Amino acid sequence: MTHEPPADPDDPALAAAQAERFSQARTAQAQALLEDYTEMIDDLIREHGEARITDIARLMGVAHPTATKAVARLKREGLAVSRPYRGVFLTEAGAEMAERVRSRHRVVVDLLIAVGVPPESAERDAEGIEHHVSDETLMAFERFLGGRG
Repeated sequence: MTHEPPADPDDPALAAAQAERFSQARTAQAQALLEDYTEMIDDLIREHGEARITDIARLMGVAHPTATKAVARLKREGLAVSRPYRGVFLTEAGAEMAERVRSRHRVVVDLLIAVGVPPESAERDAEGIEHHVSDETLMAFERFLGGRG
């Protein structure tokens, strides 16, 4: 695997291009976090009828204030709502995001298992891949899996 050398800080065009790549990576990471939270909230709602911040924090492995901040962002993005003395609930857009992520996860896991990755490793590895794989690549995974039937 080859890596590009760092941009020459004295070359404004190269430096700007590198800064843009890092900016895109940070945006993708922030989006992945939203996706993980919507999926977790959806799982909790399916299992318990609601998602409490305490449960979200525990299952995401973060402190309560971190989960609270993430849920506040979900609410700002129109992906979740909360009700006093109840919990956090997904909006239609949030539920759609959770389902999309769950579907992507399943395809990635199935592909990894199909190429010989042990199921436990496939589940763990899919957690990162599912957020970054392009729709085009995901469709190729599905075609590959469909052709194996």
